[in-house]
Amino acid sequence: MNKVYASAAEAMDGLVKDGMLLMAGGFGLSGVPEALIDAVRQSGAKNLTFVSNNAGVDGIGLGVLLETGQIAKMISSYVGENKIFAQLYLSGKLGLEFNPQGTLAERIRAGGAGIPAFFTKTGVGTIVAEGKETREFGGETYVMETGLVADVSLVHAWKGDAEGNLIYRKTARNFNPNMATAGKVTVAEVEHLVPAGELDPDQIMTPGIYVQRIVHVPDAPKRIEQRTVRKRA
Repeated sequence: MNKVYASAAEAMDGLVKDGMLLMAGGFGLSGVPEALIDAVRQSGAKNLTFVSNNAGVDGIGLGVLLETGQIAKMISSYVGENKIFAQLYLSGKLGLEFNPQGTLAERIRAGGAGIPAFFTKTGVGTIVAEGKETREFGGETYVMETGLVADVSLVHAWKGDAEGNLIYRKTARNFNPNMATAGKVTVAEVEHLVPAGELDPDQIMTPGIYVQRIVHVPDAPKRIEQRTVRKRA
């Protein structure tokens, strides 16, 4: 089966429909599958729920889908860099499910591992635990969190082969490997695409069994979220 598609739009063709739950990798602006997110924008699908650590920034990453009104709800841990996100949320136009960052990561990992729920101490006694089951283990109270599974996962990798085996680079690794396992369908954009067999098996971080579609994005932008420079003498 050929997994390689000529463009992000072709890789996403027929996958996204109104009301779906999707995952998008990235932390800040590192490892964000921008080409695939833009393909979702082009699809016109609406009322989407996105699982993502953060929602990009204005005009970048998931920020473009917030601008078009295609996202109805975010499941995230940090959204402080996005003005349109704040405007939509405060005006009641965007649903939000906040998660502690470690809890979000574990919910995604659990979904990919086939674990429907788990217990954690994080959030006990706060609004995070409201409406959720709690249980005692060893005299300590824990709150139950459910695993997350996406209809479609969008990930960004540094290098991949034609079979969908992926390698991530440094901090761009972030949420991408776990999200790749937690999607019913996973689409990967890769900066360097090589023939099957060229990757060192010991370096592969996501086995190709988890990836259904791949697109080569050789000119992926390297963005800096917060630029801090020293004043000249």
